[in-house]
Amino acid sequence: MKRSLKRPGRRQPSQGPFSFESDGRGSESLIYGTMPVLEALRSRPGRLRRILIAEGSRESRLTEILDLAAGNKVPFDRVDRQHLDRIVEPGANHQGIVAIAAAAEYLDEDELLDSLPAEPLVVLLDTIEDPRNLGAILRTAECAGADGVFLPNRRSAGLTEAAVKTSAGAAEYLKIARTANLNRLIDNLKSRGIWIVGADGAADMDYTEWDWSLPTALVLGSEGSGLRRLVSENCDSKVRIPMYGKINSLNVSVAAGVLLFEARRRRKSKDRTKDGE
Repeated sequence: MKRSLKRPGRRQPSQGPFSFESDGRGSESLIYGTMPVLEALRSRPGRLRRILIAEGSRESRLTEILDLAAGNKVPFDRVDRQHLDRIVEPGANHQGIVAIAAAAEYLDEDELLDSLPAEPLVVLLDTIEDPRNLGAILRTAECAGADGVFLPNRRSAGLTEAAVKTSAGAAEYLKIARTANLNRLIDNLKSRGIWIVGADGAADMDYTEWDWSLPTALVLGSEGSGLRRLVSENCDSKVRIPMYGKINSLNVSVAAGVLLFEARRRRKSKDRTKDGE
């Protein structure tokens, strides 16, 4: 085939010295208290964006935290204790330390690309802004055995608590990366021999007509506007899911399920054919 183809938001109830709190964009959480921050550094440092330490805090108490932060390249700042008071649950005992963290961990874009198998099935999400839709897509992608998911840095929901919760644990198992430029990522995937297939209700090709056994990156756009123009133009092919009722579109997470499980079915069928030979 040819290629014509911080403004804190609503606060959560405090749980002693440990609490999560979404910011205004819902893209980050707060971990506070000496032991919770220390355990986060020990177990999941890749999720931590920055550590805030109250001025005047005892250095001896923070030695291991500062060593682990430096070793894992997690930046830290000294701030007024009143600033920490403002960003956590009122009355919470933050113990002079707050870590800003993603609700789940991202891989580096190149790391995810380099980890892909020879014939990958990956998912690219273009402007999926509802965190619950994102979580549902992640759950579907993991259940269908997708090899990775890429999210844009801008105009996209992130791994918020709502997204992670809706994913029902899938966010912990899937390889997920942010990308600064979705079109540049698409070019990179093409250079690796991966076909770019966009989901588009106006496409001429039914989804069952695409050869999903090929190395494929499925691109899903927002429910409101679909794929952005340049992203759509950069797809090698576009497929549609025929509608038979009076409503002319599916929720994007449901569409993801239809397409990804068709891809899995076709790949399994190809494997059986190979085994028969």
